Amino acid sequence: MDMPKIGDTITIKIDRPMGTAHPKHPDGEEQDAYVLGVDEPLTEFTGRLIAVIHRFDDVEEKWVLAPEGRSFTKKQIVELTHFQEQYYHTEVRT
Repeated sequence: MDMPKIGDTITIKIDRPMGTAHPKHPDGEEQDAYVLGVDEPLTEFTGRLIAVIHRFDDVEEKWVLAPEGRSFTKKQIVELTHFQEQYYHTEVRT
């Protein structure tokens, strides 16, 4: 699969739905993502890639997806992902 670009609509499988515990070890998945603007546990999601969180001190980047028609500012993305991204030196790329 080619690397999607910001603005692309993509479908992801969710291995850790909202409300489940974070594993104590790396999950080994190819790509991790945050889904913003949805308040229910999901196992799959189709939405728009609105940002990429680049971690300067980790090997992973995180995709940020939102439902079609929803938008979030960089500040909102930082606030909504802070619970996990606070442990890394990051940059939100939109």
